[in-house]
Amino acid sequence: MSHRPPSGLAAVSAALLAMSRHLEMRDVLKTIVASARELIDAEYAALGVPDDHGGFAQFVVDGVSDEQWKAIGPLPRQHGILAAMLHQAKPERLADVRKDPRFEGWPDAHPDMSDFIGLPIQDGDEIIGALFLANKRCPKPAGSCGFTAEDEELLAILAQHAAIALTNARLYERSRELTIAQERARLAHELHDAVSQKLFSLRLTAQAAAALVDRDPARAKDELQQVAVLAAEAVDELRAAVVELRPAALDEDGLVATLRTQIQVLDRAHAARVTFDNAGVRALPATQEEALLRVSQEALHNALRHSGAAHVTVSLVRHDSAAVLRITDDGSGFDTAAVRKAGRHLGLVSMRHRAGSVGGMLTVESAPGKGTTIKMEVPCG
Repeated sequence: MSHRPPSGLAAVSAALLAMSRHLEMRDVLKTIVASARELIDAEYAALGVPDDHGGFAQFVVDGVSDEQWKAIGPLPRQHGILAAMLHQAKPERLADVRKDPRFEGWPDAHPDMSDFIGLPIQDGDEIIGALFLANKRCPKPAGSCGFTAEDEELLAILAQHAAIALTNARLYERSRELTIAQERARLAHELHDAVSQKLFSLRLTAQAAAALVDRDPARAKDELQQVAVLAAEAVDELRAAVVELRPAALDEDGLVATLRTQIQVLDRAHAARVTFDNAGVRALPATQEEALLRVSQEALHNALRHSGAAHVTVSLVRHDSAAVLRITDDGSGFDTAAVRKAGRHLGLVSMRHRAGSVGGMLTVESAPGKGTTIKMEVPCG
């Protein structure tokens, strides 16, 4: 007996409701793909969101195990049938994708696919993604396509709502980044006011103590004790501000998810290709996660604003008993000795301090015309 999927308006409604429950981009993509595969009853489904460099910013599959996906290798590039979906803005139904003249093969670990349906996801005239399904689970004569005109109509409805869901997810990510930036600015302003007042009082009190040292040592001692009190209060203000400045996403999602989201946003916002890879690093102590995040943000800022890099890679891997963060760019690079001699630090002092504060170590490799690599290593259990 063949497997029969839910059909009609109820199935479409269920798929649309599932999409509306998510705001995170990755969750939205997974839901669209799973909904499409179930709705059309296909063996495989995939959805690609293009970048501006001939590849995909996101590519999500359903029907392929994690082990298979890892064995397949890097994300596909925009070529063959995938490119057609992204540039011709029309649906495609094929009896055998392998026999299409645009087919350019696939990796050895890729599952075998025959009949195929694909269509673009559009926001107005802009193609923001492409949805692909293969191997319709139904009886079909050899060499024929199991996907029907009705399947194409259902997918077209799904694609229209997928466009809304993807647009909302993109707006949500951007609004969250903006909210974080606004909150940081607010806290920085409050920190400046509060600590400036404390330091001003501390300075006046220290000046008074210095004036009294010779003629009234007892009063000078009292003033110096007040200096100690004010300094302790300033330290407390700074510590409280640092705790508040810890990104909310870091507490909610952890370091790996936060890095991935921020790097995806940077990849869309800049001409340079920005990629992220994680291997073996899970949860770390909160202080280490924050230090690693701050160092990556500083290094990415330098790479994207000052280096002229075309490609920036961020990796977070476990090596023996350490977590190792690397930010590498192919930009202009710099003479590290000359930078130190000129008193320009490019945030390196701050990054080294952050690394040292959590028991880690930071190294910098760079040379003119050779790009830059920032490596931070922290111990982990």
